[in-house]
Amino acid sequence: MGFMDRLSGKRLEQLDLRAALMRDVDLRDARFERVVLTGTRMRGVELGHVTIDGDIEDLVINGVDVAPFVYAELDRRYPDRAKMRPTDPAGFRSAWDILERLWDGTVRRARVLRPEQLHERVDGEWSFIETLRHLVFATDAWVGRVILGDPRPWDALDLPFDGMADVPGVPRDRTVRPSLDEVLALRNDRMAMVRRLVDNLTVDRLDARTTPVPEPAWPDSISYAVRDCLLIVLNEEWQHRLYAERDLDALES
Repeated sequence: MGFMDRLSGKRLEQLDLRAALMRDVDLRDARFERVVLTGTRMRGVELGHVTIDGDIEDLVINGVDVAPFVYAELDRRYPDRAKMRPTDPAGFRSAWDILERLWDGTVRRARVLRPEQLHERVDGEWSFIETLRHLVFATDAWVGRVILGDPRPWDALDLPFDGMADVPGVPRDRTVRPSLDEVLALRNDRMAMVRRLVDNLTVDRLDARTTPVPEPAWPDSISYAVRDCLLIVLNEEWQHRLYAERDLDALES
């Protein structure tokens, strides 16, 4: 039995393949999730009809770094995207204004769907309800825990990202099926927390570093730049709304 015969259609999970050499490998129709490809070199590759979603930096194809073209095109398609990289308190307030407005529209779209559709996964991605639960977790982690110093900011509906190891005290219930209104009540509370933070944001506060929370959890109990924490929150909100809109298109059709 050949190599490709043995592994075709198999699930390969939690493997450390750093510095591995793969030669004469057929990866047609393969699916990669939560894969780190930093430093990867590919030669003699046939690449066609491929979809890549993720953080792209220094991606050189046939001698051309295509990452700047990708980001420029994304900024062209979504004019508000560039505003998710603010540099001052006013910029962070403006970015949050935009996210509140955009999410209001996305939630209105979701309310038209049947309740069971809001728990439906499209192409293996999170459901709409799960997406909202994850954003509650992201806010609890980076704002509640790291910036505001609450050692236990979590709600039972918080949903960490799939690649995160289980952490004692951090909820991770993948089976619960709350209603949209139940999740939105929690979500609106966390969005209001961010609103209060950015409304009172000063240059000194933005340039400050956080005091490590002594209790172990996630993120790690170290000091972070407040600016970086808020940029992470903006990125989470921006990207996951795009994912939600993409999946709502599929559910509506």
